[in-house]
Amino acid sequence: MQQKKTLIVIGGGAAGFFCAVNAARMNDGLKVIIVERSSKLLSKVKVSGGGRCNVTHACFDINDMMKRYPRGNHFVKKSFHQFFTSDTIEWFNERGVGLKAENDGRMFPVTNSSQTIIECLIKEANKFGVEILMNKQIDKVEKLKDVFNLTTHDSKILTCDFLCIASGGYPKSSMFEWLKNLGHSIEEPVPSLFTFNLPDDPIVKLMGVSLADARIRILGSKLSEQGPLLITHWGLSGPAVLRLSAWGARELGINDYHFKVSVNWVPAYNENQLREWFQELRMDNASQKIINKNNFGIPQRLWEHLVNRAGITENMRWSDLPVKLQHMLIQNLTAQQFEVKGKTTFKEEFVTAGGIKLSEIDANTMQSKIIPDLFFAGEVMDVDGITGGFNFQHAWTSGFIAAKTISGK
Repeated sequence: MQQKKTLIVIGGGAAGFFCAVNAARMNDGLKVIIVERSSKLLSKVKVSGGGRCNVTHACFDINDMMKRYPRGNHFVKKSFHQFFTSDTIEWFNERGVGLKAENDGRMFPVTNSSQTIIECLIKEANKFGVEILMNKQIDKVEKLKDVFNLTTHDSKILTCDFLCIASGGYPKSSMFEWLKNLGHSIEEPVPSLFTFNLPDDPIVKLMGVSLADARIRILGSKLSEQGPLLITHWGLSGPAVLRLSAWGARELGINDYHFKVSVNWVPAYNENQLREWFQELRMDNASQKIINKNNFGIPQRLWEHLVNRAGITENMRWSDLPVKLQHMLIQNLTAQQFEVKGKTTFKEEFVTAGGIKLSEIDANTMQSKIIPDLFFAGEVMDVDGITGGFNFQHAWTSGFIAAKTISGK
């Protein structure tokens, strides 16, 4: 009787699990083991989307989808031809997990609970006999003839025929040392998806105030985003800021996260358009106090803050508004500037830009171009998406392709 070949997957996250369960399902002659360094499985799945798990994004056009990846967009364009959004939806649906799309395109389980996704993947692992080893950190990987030898932190040796590394992103390049020793190169890791700190700005007193739509741009660059924005006790957050941090991850890191941003709180208008409308506002609301008459659909606390910052007193009426103060208010509404000094990790969505260089990985198989039978899946590669389910879609896609390639060998 022919001895079973072994696949070891390093990493018990979304990409690792998806590789393991699909490889075991597609090839029953394969022994599959997941090795997880911590005491938790699928930890990012659990916290994603506020505990609901943002599984994917309701985008069904590959050319459109690839635009949501600041790094690795040409790589995912190739891989998505094999396993895309519709395949993810169908895969979970076949296992009794329905997904639903929200207005912004994010897709969640119908149950609104990430536990549904976790239970589905663990059930699948049990069904196909995937072995799971917890609290096992791999310190060294060697390729000896046709097998891999993996040395654990407690000096045990694990052996396998196929190896898939799905260990996630690392914040420091030194943590990739064990992969560099295999001959692979690393794109320097930098944080992506973080909030902008405004330590000295009075706007932080408005923490909790959110806008459904605002435009924010980084001064001195072409980087700009529009969408929901949230004021926190640290500074600025929300989808528009997180997307901007993803696109600017490398540039902002070089500047040590010290830069200036401009916020348009009323993105339907630019400065000139708003100046024209102000003439009408002044006539229609002449006897009204400016601070009480918010015609912009922005939160009242923010309106009062912008009025005060323009130097407008509480009792000033629209008819009495001096041109100089009007100009200040228009500027505050359409181009308020802030000095960002530092960042805060947005824990739920934290992603690292950087990882294994994509030129060393075959996008059609997820196999290393340097070492045969070595595969990669998920964030360990230099691929990262903006917030909204794009990083999970890359995890499912890369995990599936690796599984398909390995199971066919």
